[in-house]
Amino acid sequence: MRISKIDLYLVRMKLVSPFETSFGVETHRETVIVRIEEERGEVGWGEAPIMEGPWYSYETSQTAWHVLKDFITPSLVGEEVEGPGGFWEGIGKRVRGHNIAKAGVDKALWDLKARLMGESLSKLIGGVRDEIYSGISIGIKKNIKELLKTVERRLEEGYRRIKLKIRPGWDVGVLREVRKEFPHIPLQVDANAAYTLDDYLLLRKLDQFDLLMIEQPLDEDDLADHSQLARKISTPICLDESIKTIYDVKAAYLLGSCEIINLKPSRVGGITKGLEIHDLCLRLGIPIWIGGMLETGIGRGFLVAMATLPGVKFPNDISASSRYFKEDIVEPEWCLNPDGTISVPKAPGIGVEVKEEMLERVSIKRERIG
Repeated sequence: MRISKIDLYLVRMKLVSPFETSFGVETHRETVIVRIEEERGEVGWGEAPIMEGPWYSYETSQTAWHVLKDFITPSLVGEEVEGPGGFWEGIGKRVRGHNIAKAGVDKALWDLKARLMGESLSKLIGGVRDEIYSGISIGIKKNIKELLKTVERRLEEGYRRIKLKIRPGWDVGVLREVRKEFPHIPLQVDANAAYTLDDYLLLRKLDQFDLLMIEQPLDEDDLADHSQLARKISTPICLDESIKTIYDVKAAYLLGSCEIINLKPSRVGGITKGLEIHDLCLRLGIPIWIGGMLETGIGRGFLVAMATLPGVKFPNDISASSRYFKEDIVEPEWCLNPDGTISVPKAPGIGVEVKEEMLERVSIKRERIG
């Protein structure tokens, strides 16, 4: 495919409610939307779901914009690109790091490729499901009462699994109350690296709550301490921030640092790199699930496609559009079925269309390359 032009949009959208984790509170979502047009006029859409500050990752909306505008996209416009693979053999390899920025381009190329082939993205990447199971991530609340009401409401909406954000001081006591109220629901927790190995006695107390897993309890770069923690607690450890490349998967496997992996496509560079990690995990027998990064409906389409892969063994952090936004920038919006599933589109590409007028309204910056 020959790329004729690329448009970048820096989008800022208000969340329907604040989302709090161990590293702070988000009230708005900034993200970079990538539109790639090839010479015949077909268009592919991608998203680099970023944060304003370097909290979850060292990347920010401004660094992603800079890397995309000044280094990645100028090398693609006017060039013949052999799809996403060609991107990674070229500028994708030359630019070090910046996986989330790269993911925006990688995903747009996958959407474009699927549309040109007339296939849904899920089918193109080897998906095996027509529906995907959806769980939900619930942030830290002001008090236990508010949390319990939120859990009850999300269960009534049909979500198959509840994930609670935790941090020191909002952990054992919180889970005790949740389990008292909801003794049998599938439940897991996510620490976003808020603890250290010195907290192992506290983390061992979580074993009593029959959790599916504890996600990213320790520092993202510390596979060694995760390995030690795994020997001190019985709750399975799931790694999230620690898994940035396929080499992290290999190291975690050899060290015994986790039993489960939360695969966030954008964190590892997009669909191409996500597929490599999925295939390796399938060979190694490591179950995965697909996590989200508060994407718009564009990025959500890629999450749904990835969640159809055979190595996905747990409900995913992929919720309805209305979970985060009063109005999404795609149509149809992503909806949760009454049985807690999301239907996988059969239309070419990611299966939804971008509302370009709305995209313009919520964009605080736009750049055309080419």
